Amino acid sequence: MTDDHAELHELLRHAGLELVGTGQVPDARPPMTAWRPVIAASTEPTLAVPDDHADLVAELNRQWHRLAVDHGVLDADGEFLISVGNQGCVCWTRVRLGEQWNLAGHLGPRPGQPEFVTMSPDGESVLGVTCEEYEVWFVAVAPFGEWLEAWARARASESSGDGQSCWDIVLRRKTAPVRLRGAWREGLAANTAAPAAVLRRLLDIGPEDRLSYRLKYRELPEEVVTAWVAHPEWRVRVELAERSLSAEQSAALFRDPDPRHRWAFLTSMVYRHPAFSAATFAQLASDPSSRVRAELVMHRDIPAHHLTALAADPDPQVRKAAVPRAWTHLTPSARTALLADPDTGVRGEAMLLHHGSAPLPPADYAALPGDAFRYRAARTFVLARELAEELAHATDPALRGAVAQNPHLDADLVTLLGQDPEPRVRWWVYVRPELTEAERSRAAVEFDPSNHFRPFEWVRDLHDDEDAMRRCATSAHVVLRRSAACAPNLPADVADLLAHDEDWLVRLFLAEHCAQAPADLLLEMVRTWNGYSAARMTDHPNFPRQGLLRFADDLDPRTRGLALLDPEAPPELVERLSRDPDWGIRRSALRDARLSVASLIRLLDDSHHVVRAAAAADPRLPARVLVTLLYDRATAAEAAANPTVPETVMHHLLDRAPQAAKIDGGSTGAALQ
Repeated sequence: MTDDHAELHELLRHAGLELVGTGQVPDARPPMTAWRPVIAASTEPTLAVPDDHADLVAELNRQWHRLAVDHGVLDADGEFLISVGNQGCVCWTRVRLGEQWNLAGHLGPRPGQPEFVTMSPDGESVLGVTCEEYEVWFVAVAPFGEWLEAWARARASESSGDGQSCWDIVLRRKTAPVRLRGAWREGLAANTAAPAAVLRRLLDIGPEDRLSYRLKYRELPEEVVTAWVAHPEWRVRVELAERSLSAEQSAALFRDPDPRHRWAFLTSMVYRHPAFSAATFAQLASDPSSRVRAELVMHRDIPAHHLTALAADPDPQVRKAAVPRAWTHLTPSARTALLADPDTGVRGEAMLLHHGSAPLPPADYAALPGDAFRYRAARTFVLARELAEELAHATDPALRGAVAQNPHLDADLVTLLGQDPEPRVRWWVYVRPELTEAERSRAAVEFDPSNHFRPFEWVRDLHDDEDAMRRCATSAHVVLRRSAACAPNLPADVADLLAHDEDWLVRLFLAEHCAQAPADLLLEMVRTWNGYSAARMTDHPNFPRQGLLRFADDLDPRTRGLALLDPEAPPELVERLSRDPDWGIRRSALRDARLSVASLIRLLDDSHHVVRAAAAADPRLPARVLVTLLYDRATAAEAAANPTVPETVMHHLLDRAPQAAKIDGGSTGAALQ
C-alpha cells in the first residue's frame, strides 16, 4: 500500500466505511470517467439540497443513501466503489457502509461540502455529490454505459476540423507538473513519428532521471545513435550496449578512458558478435585491463593472431579464456608451454585440449586440476579404454552421467550405461544420436510428456536433412518427433504426419516453428493454446482467415475474437466486439480499421488499462480529445506516443518548465470538458 493510499484509506475509515479486502479495484473504468457527468457544464442535478438546510450533513447522508439504493449503486452485499475529490481522483476504493457512517461530514473540504463519486461494482450506476453555489448537487446516472456511449458519439461529432486551434491552446501553456513532464518524455520516446531532433533531446536527462527504456529498443535515425554514442555522460552511453551498433560506433565507445566502462560495453555486446574493425580488435587485444582482454576472446570473429597472442598473455585468466579457441592455431612449442603453465586452470585447459584426439590415460585424468575438469573430460574427450571402463563403473552417478554423454564411448559401454540404475544416467544414453530405435527403447527411460522439453541438439543439426527428419517423424520416441517438429522447414509429407501426431506438444511445436504447418493445425492451436506464441500463429501465411465469421458467437473468448480476422467481417461486428466482456477482444477490435471514431473515444474509458493505453495512442483520435489526454496523468505517456502529435508540440512538451502543483480532480475534470 502506498502512502497516498494509506492516507485515503484512513479518511474513508473516519467516514465510517469498511474496506472490502485491500480496497483495491484492478479492473474498472477510471474514476475520472465517473466524475465526467458530475462536473460537466451541461449537467442537471438529479437532486439539489440547499446548503442552508437546518441539518445539512444528516440530510445529505440520507439523500445519498436513498439515491444509491434507488439507482443500484450498492450491490447485493452492500458494496460499492468510491473516489474522493480532494484525493486526486486517481483510484477507486471498494468499500461497504459501517454501522456509523458519515460521508457528507468527512469526504470534502469541510463538513457539509462533500466532493465524491460512487459507482456500482459492475460499473453501470454512478452517483456523484458535488458543491455548487448555495447548493449541494446529487448527480445519478444509470445505466452509465449508455451515457458513455452517447458522450463518445458527441465528442466524435464535435471534434472534426478543430485540430490546429486545439494545438494552439497547448502551445500557449508554459509550465507543467513534474509527473506530466516525465510521462511526456516516456511517450515521445515511443512515438514512431518523432523526428530526430526530438529524439536527440530525449538523450538529455536530469540528474535524477533515467533514460527511457522505450528509446533503447526502438529503431532510431543514425544521427540519433551517433549523438548517443558521443553523449558526455556514462550513464546514458551505457544503455547503448543493448543496441546493434556499427563498427565505427563501437570503436567510439571503446575509446572511453575508464576500463570499467570498456569492460561493461564489451560484456554486454560480445555475445551478439558485433561488427568490430581491425583497429578495434587490436586495441582491445592490447587493452591495459585484463578483464577486457579476457572478454574479447568470446567474440566469434576475433582474428586468430590475436587469439594466439592472448594465449600467451601475462595474466593467467586471459590465457585460460583464450586457450580453448586458440589451441588449433598454436605452434607445438606454444602448446607444450601451456601444458606446463604454472597456473592450474590454464594447465587443465591445455591438458584437455591435448587429449581432444589422443586418448586420455588414467594417470593424466587423475592429474587434472579439480572435479570440473574431470567431469568435462569424462563428458567430452577421447578416453583410453581402461579409463572409460573405470568411469562407467564409478560410484558417483554424476560421473557416470558425464561419461554417458561422451560421443567417443564404445558401444558396449553405451549398452552398459543404458541399463544403469540411475534414471538420469539412462536418459543421457537415451538421447545419444547413434542409437537405433531398438537400442533407444532398451535404455528404459520413463519419459513424462508433461515435463519441460528442450529439442535435442543433434536433431536440430539435422533439420535440413529430409531423410533424417522422416526418420525422426516416424520414431516411436516422442522426444525425437518433438525435436523434428521444431524444424523451420519440412517436406510436405513430414509436416502432414507431425500435424496429426497423437502428442499435443508435437503439434504445438510444428505450429510454432514450421513454415509448412497446415491451416487446420494452426487454427486448432490458436483456439486451444493460451501461450504467447498463439498470437504469432495468426500471422502465419497458412493461417485460414476466410470463414472465421462462424466463430463470432463462440463462448470461448480466444475463438470468438478470431472473427475479427475474417476479411468479410462487417463494421457492425467490429462495433459489437469492441463491447465484448473480454478485454483482449476489445483491444483487437480497437486495432481494427473498421472501428468508428466514437467507439475509439469510448474505449478511452475502458475498464482495462491496456485497452485505454492503446486507445490513447491511436492516430485516429481527434485532436480535441488527444489534447485532453496529454493533461491526464493516467494517459499522458500514451497520448505523447500518438503519432499525430505535431512536431512543434513535441518540442513544446519538452520545453515546458516544471511546476510544483499536481493535477487534482478539479483540474483534470476541467480538461476533460
